Amino acid sequence: MKNKKKTALITGASQGIGKAIALKFLNKGIRVIGTSTTQNGVNKINKYLKNNGFGLILDLKNTNSISEKIKEIYKKVYFIDILINNAGIKSDKLLIYMNNKEWEDIIKVNLTSIFYISKEIIRSMIKKKEGRIITISSMIGYTGNKGQVNYSTSKAGLIGFHKSLALELASKNITVNIVAPGLIKTNFIKDLNIFQYKKYLSNIPMKRLGTAEEIANVVMFLSSEKSSYITGQTLHVNGGMYMS
Repeated sequence: MKNKKKTALITGASQGIGKAIALKFLNKGIRVIGTSTTQNGVNKINKYLKNNGFGLILDLKNTNSISEKIKEIYKKVYFIDILINNAGIKSDKLLIYMNNKEWEDIIKVNLTSIFYISKEIIRSMIKKKEGRIITISSMIGYTGNKGQVNYSTSKAGLIGFHKSLALELASKNITVNIVAPGLIKTNFIKDLNIFQYKKYLSNIPMKRLGTAEEIANVVMFLSSEKSSYITGQTLHVNGGMYMS
């Protein structure tokens, strides 16, 4: 596997947006390393990747294990050209009812893990003076949402992180950007009841949900040379629901 073919690391690649991004990359001849928290997820990744990469278990709550997992990847490939921080979790509850674990787990997976992954991967990007870092955030990081203090905090924190990292890496030809989806048709919104669904839909000017493929298209653009002069930015993909 050690050749000049570009390699992308995508967290949370077994389904939804992560899988859609991976399939786009495969179609462009980019090797994919996809992560999941379970062996079942890894099996799903390996099934669609075939011989164009591999899946591995990565528990983002266990930040101490991230460094070892990245080293494991580098034993199989020389370089990660593109880092896609896609994996994320939510645990919705009003703050007054939220326990410590429900706060800490969301912050650890959605925000802290990205510090650890990025720190490990940018070392080789800096040496090569080339790379793309793209993180899937959320419109909620800008708007907030009742019952999502933990989630919106984790997503808002990514904004400052990526702007600062973009400034640090700009002279090294490494771009750092965020894609902030609105309401996207994935399992992430499966818990919405019909009344919540209709309420959200009424606030979307385009009057429809977005698709995972539409998010993947934006990620594909930010991963390409066509976006070489874009860094430190958030691209909102939400059908007009939020305009910055």
